[in-house]
Amino acid sequence: MFRHFLQVSRRQISSTVRRQLVNKVPDKQKLFQEANGMPVHLKGGVGDALLYRATMGLTVLGTGFVIYELVKAALPQKKD
Repeated sequence: MFRHFLQVSRRQISSTVRRQLVNKVPDKQKLFQEANGMPVHLKGGVGDALLYRATMGLTVLGTGFVIYELVKAALPQKKD
């Protein structure tokens, strides 16, 4: 019984890979090294474009909010 437990625990701790993963790096290198005039941060496809636009939108909104708060702090309203 104890010997069986040791064999099972060795298999679980083992660092061997059970399934082989496909190497996608050469395909990605070809995609990103193409000279098609497109910026590298948009060559990944639709997901990259959406992430870029969301980031830029949040940046613009954040900058606008900061400017609004600075103006509000610099020009306080008078108390009647």
